[in-house]
Amino acid sequence: LYFSAQEGILIFYHIKELQYEMKICADISQPISRLIFSPDYTSLLLVTDQGTVYSYKPAHSGEAVKLLDTSSSCFLAADFLTPGNNYCVSVTISGEVQVWSLEDGTFLSKLNLGVEVHVT
Repeated sequence: LYFSAQEGILIFYHIKELQYEMKICADISQPISRLIFSPDYTSLLLVTDQGTVYSYKPAHSGEAVKLLDTSSSCFLAADFLTPGNNYCVSVTISGEVQVWSLEDGTFLSKLNLGVEVHVT
């Protein structure tokens, strides 16, 4: 079970029968608004309201890697672009959809929808 604390800490609880073990996986020092697993569950996106997206690979037990930092109040959401786990897509309130590489956070493409976007 993965969850995030208010302080921006990613925590993992390994639960087996009536026993559990807690492990702090990453501390990004920003409140995490969404945790999104890749379709094959090998990567986890940590998304903040401030427009920063981190990648965490549970099997590698390393630190979370900052992929992108829009530093924008217009940032709404991010998710994996499927199929595969190589790309991330983000969207802003103004309707700009952006595609990013999950390997190194490289900006690849954008599309302006021309309409204001809302998340429900």
